[in-house]
Amino acid sequence: MIGLTRREVLISLAASSASRGVALATSTTAEKTVRNPNVVYGGTSLPLGVRSRFVDNSNGLVVHVLEAGFEEKSRPCVLLLHGFPELAYSWRKVMPALAASGYQVIAPDQRGYGRTTGGDSRYDGDVALSRLTNIVRDTVGLVSALGHRSVVAVVGHDFGSPVAAWCALMRPDVFRSAILMSAPFSGPPALPFDQRNDLGPGIPPALPPKKDLEAELRALHPPRKHYQWYYSSREANENMLHCPQGVHAFLRAYYHVKSADWKQNKPFPLNSWSAEELAKLPRYYIMDLDKGMAETAAAEAPSAAETAACRWLSDDALRVYVAEYERTGFQGGLQWYRCTTDPKFRPELETYSGRTIDVPLCFIGGKSDWGVYQSPGALESMSTKACTQFKGIHLIDGAGHWVQQEQPEAVTAVMQQFLQRQTA
Repeated sequence: MIGLTRREVLISLAASSASRGVALATSTTAEKTVRNPNVVYGGTSLPLGVRSRFVDNSNGLVVHVLEAGFEEKSRPCVLLLHGFPELAYSWRKVMPALAASGYQVIAPDQRGYGRTTGGDSRYDGDVALSRLTNIVRDTVGLVSALGHRSVVAVVGHDFGSPVAAWCALMRPDVFRSAILMSAPFSGPPALPFDQRNDLGPGIPPALPPKKDLEAELRALHPPRKHYQWYYSSREANENMLHCPQGVHAFLRAYYHVKSADWKQNKPFPLNSWSAEELAKLPRYYIMDLDKGMAETAAAEAPSAAETAACRWLSDDALRVYVAEYERTGFQGGLQWYRCTTDPKFRPELETYSGRTIDVPLCFIGGKSDWGVYQSPGALESMSTKACTQFKGIHLIDGAGHWVQQEQPEAVTAVMQQFLQRQTA
């Protein structure tokens, strides 16, 4: 436990003892694997070069991080930010290779997730703590607490992608480059421009009137709803946490249907934000109005043969996610969606209207990932407007939404090439 303070050593030892106790209940197959006593979850699947660490980020959290490449403090740091419904554990397949390339690799359980404590994960609690600007503050505080003035790159997947993008936009001195995965960033929300009263007749306003997307989706046949608004509802956590099939079966189906294993995933760009265009997305994005996410995933649950054939998510790995979400529930991560869909949090982001990301940035996605196209126009805006040093789009064969878990070797190769250019 090199480099830990006395307090962190005590926490890590206690957590390690707890993880060893849990490990006694693992399967006979898992008993044959090498156990990692230095992590609080994933002891049978995280290599010995990865350890757990608990860090006070000076923003109300004690953050659980997985760390690799910690032997030398002088190493450049790479920060990996997970999405929903995931954990720091989702980076387990890329961390060892990045550490072997000479980096200190840090993957936190973000606010509301896993073993990170603090904040407010109650539906009726202080949801504003989970707004994007405060999560950027979480991240800046974590970097500082780890003893770094800056990191060579911040990498974000799924909902971690907008966090990484906002980190790079707001604090380019701290986050010297960025890699976004699965969720393109189109830039800060725009402010109305040139609102003079002397525009003259026939000249349209700077922005068209806002459309009620929810009403448009409800008017479709059959009626539909957007998953982000569903995730913002009070019912979402209860629906997934206490679903009839159980959390294990729910997560197995949810991860399956958004992966390349679900052969119906054949994404293409959408032309607009109209309800008719959005309805071309799979049901796990534009849901049936009368169904929750648990029912939506259950309809596409993998067969026993498909589960057995899944090489990127073993049952041992899945149990890590299941155990954590059964313990914490999903609401901590769902708070983030509420901040995205509630218009009262938009003005704070509009403060950065017109500002670009001016550090090197590249995008990685799966060729079978609808997440690349779920926000019409975002991929093009990211590459042509939102970033001044855009370094390319990499769409990985044989991967869906969980790209770094489905095809870790290909993703790591792209990451290493990008990082080498930043440290040359």
